[in-house]
Amino acid sequence: MTPFIDPWWLPVIFAGLMGLSILLYVILDGYDLGVGMLTRLEKDENRDLMVASIGPFWDANETWLVLGIGLLLVAFPVAHGLILTQLYLPVALMLVALILRGVSFEFRAKAPPAHKPRWDNAFFAGSLLTALCQGYMLGAYVLGFDQSFAAVLFCLLAALGLVAGYIFVGACWLIYKVEGDLQKRAVRWAEVSLWATALAMAIISIATPLLSERIFDRWFRLPEIIALLPIPIASATLFVGLAIFLRRPLRAKDELSWVPLAVAGILFALGFVGIAYSFYPYLIADRLDIWQAAASPEALSIILIGALFVLPVILGYSVLAHWIFRGKATHLSYE
Repeated sequence: MTPFIDPWWLPVIFAGLMGLSILLYVILDGYDLGVGMLTRLEKDENRDLMVASIGPFWDANETWLVLGIGLLLVAFPVAHGLILTQLYLPVALMLVALILRGVSFEFRAKAPPAHKPRWDNAFFAGSLLTALCQGYMLGAYVLGFDQSFAAVLFCLLAALGLVAGYIFVGACWLIYKVEGDLQKRAVRWAEVSLWATALAMAIISIATPLLSERIFDRWFRLPEIIALLPIPIASATLFVGLAIFLRRPLRAKDELSWVPLAVAGILFALGFVGIAYSFYPYLIADRLDIWQAAASPEALSIILIGALFVLPVILGYSVLAHWIFRGKATHLSYE
């Protein structure tokens, strides 16, 4: 057993590490999935620049998904089995979409000009299908894997909401990474997708407390309701503030072009905190908590050593990549 760590805390630590991995995946891979979907709105030259803006990062961004699912598997094997069984089809479709996306990313830059549009379409389709599957899984998880017709409709709505969210953060990424007319169009995309994202987050926020009396009580009883008010107030303030910010005229070499991306990351983090608070300590709402789902303390102690080594390495690599390739994007070349 790892010294100085109470076995009772080990599942909590792993739940936190898994949550952090998923949050970083949603923010980081969210922007490159959003850019992949936005490529459909541009022609060849700008499309190449959009893809080049995510070129050094997209592969590393997906590592956070692998880490999150890996932690779920090794630390919470019971929950892994239940969740993956319920979400077998959308997970399988997501993996197909991720493969399609990865292959098309490489082939579009190397294929003959006549074949390039096909790979561009495949890259768009892979990005869109990945976002739809992840949104559907989010909706199913929030509703406790309910199979009713109304639940399926909610999951489809959540899928569209996450597509809007990824397009929003992708547009914010482009505001930061490109210049000129393409940057101006990215601002318009961000303005539209901002409110679609706000609507999706509001629907999820309303549906989650209605899932169970326990979650409702956690949000709306005193004094918790007062302590939690900063979350919706901060979210609403950031949405309105960013909408106002996006209306400001762009300037050459705008030093504040990073602001929309930073605000988008904070908004995603606030939404994640709300969901995490609603469900804790359950991994599956009102059915399976983190202690029931956890592996043995001895196994968790050994796994923790590896996790505490791997996570800083991935984080350090991601930070280094973004530092090295900071600034405005240039066209990607394999020559």
